[in-house]
Amino acid sequence: MALITGLIALAGHIALLLWGTRMVQTGIQRAFGPNLRSFLGQALSNRFKAFFAGMGVTAILQSSTATGLMASGFAAEGLVGLVPALAVMLGANVGTTLIVQVLSFDVAAASPALILIGVLMFRRAANPQIHDLGRVMIGLGFMLLALHQLLDLMTQYEGSKALAYLLEGIASTPILNILLAAILTWAAHSSVAVVLLIVSLASKGLVDPYQAFALVLGANLGTAINPVIEGQSGMVLSVKRLPIGNFLTRIAGVVLALVLLEPITRLSGMIDNNSARAVANFHTAFNLVLAILFMPFLKPYSLLLTSLFPRKVDKADPARPRYLNSAAKETPVVALGAAAREALRLVDVLSEMLTGAKAAITSNDRKALSAVREMDNVLDSLNTAVKTYLTSIDPDELGEADKRRLNEILLFSMNMEHAGDVLDQNLLPHLAKRLRRRLTFSKQGQAELLQLFDRLQTNLQTAAALFMTQDERAARLLADEKVVFRRAEREGTEAHFERLRQGGIETVETSSLHLDLLRDLKQINSHLVAAAAYPVLEERGELLQSRASKPDDKSVVETNA
Repeated sequence: MALITGLIALAGHIALLLWGTRMVQTGIQRAFGPNLRSFLGQALSNRFKAFFAGMGVTAILQSSTATGLMASGFAAEGLVGLVPALAVMLGANVGTTLIVQVLSFDVAAASPALILIGVLMFRRAANPQIHDLGRVMIGLGFMLLALHQLLDLMTQYEGSKALAYLLEGIASTPILNILLAAILTWAAHSSVAVVLLIVSLASKGLVDPYQAFALVLGANLGTAINPVIEGQSGMVLSVKRLPIGNFLTRIAGVVLALVLLEPITRLSGMIDNNSARAVANFHTAFNLVLAILFMPFLKPYSLLLTSLFPRKVDKADPARPRYLNSAAKETPVVALGAAAREALRLVDVLSEMLTGAKAAITSNDRKALSAVREMDNVLDSLNTAVKTYLTSIDPDELGEADKRRLNEILLFSMNMEHAGDVLDQNLLPHLAKRLRRRLTFSKQGQAELLQLFDRLQTNLQTAAALFMTQDERAARLLADEKVVFRRAEREGTEAHFERLRQGGIETVETSSLHLDLLRDLKQINSHLVAAAAYPVLEERGELLQSRASKPDDKSVVETNA
């Protein structure tokens, strides 16, 4: 019974340590996430700046995985080369050791004060940044409290024969220690928590320095596993280069350290007799030496990774998501960026559909029209993937700005898919009707339709750019395009009635089809405006709910079609 109670207490203290680590990470991400991502992107001009930027960002975020996901995104988008991205990871691995250094000292007395200050800050909901920083303080307090409780628990079991037998059973086999710590770190998603647990074990003499160092090696290996194995199978290979490259450097470092583990242990004992400090120092030294060894060889190493994982995309299934990395869900700023990139793929597909539909105005190729209709299935699949991905993100991990951006991405994706539905269910059947009845538009009518198709393509690209930039001026220009399509529909209707008065069955039938196409194009354009322009204008208070609300107010944009 005592053993079961002890195991439950141990699990609870470890859970509190993990939860505190999580609170620190999410609090920092909410408060500074976009700014840290921007800072990291600006610092990637060379490997040395990238190294220190990665170290600094990770020291703040306390998540080398989050930093790695940001760097992977920059590399995949072609914004930076693989060399500075690898340098970021080397810096991130050093940065994640810094909090272990701090917490390896006896600072448990600060726990109540940190929690108290954190709660007071957390209650300041009116100021989101102070609110999020309060979350960080509470998390740090929980971490210190958990470490203190772990030390007390270890004291109770110092003389336990069962625990001693268990630890001694693997003490002589460093490989088993490495595998055990790697599995724990992979499961916990936190090398910080696992290394701090090892610090607690070492401080009470439950593991000797040799075994503790082997466990630390396993923790360093385990933290590099998740970014490699998680993610969509259809992701571009270039996204995988960085996490795989980081994983391989960790393996090389672990192998080298394992060979030298005995002399390293003896040297550590000569430098510092404090077991807890020795573990923290070894953790930092391992990552620092690894960075020093690999920094001069990043260029040839990046070329090797590029040759092993060439930049190509599996186009066999265009409906398969490419950027929705499941590992990124723990880092909202990265996850939202990945979802936005995937949503932009809907723009590319819709653009192809519009191009094919435009060609059907003048051509008589029914197969080409069928191919265009099949693209709507791609839109449906991508939209479903984006919605599923975004709605699976824990809302408690999102700040107000993150929630707003998530809704914008959902709205954009759904409107792109709705535009595709209009094209598939309305516009393409009308074009198929033209082919079946062998109708031909007049030169003037044909030119008008082609011009509107070109205008719609331009508006689609404007919507895509606006989705990323959130520029108010561009939003107004796109919203004003509704007037152009509304005018075209009105003039087309008047022309159609005029042809009815003049008679001529073939002319009237072509005119009716022309009018149907105008309405479809207008509806597609309305979805483009709703996808990108309206969210920007609504946020700035520049959107009316109806054209009739304030007929004398020229400074706002209406929403009615």
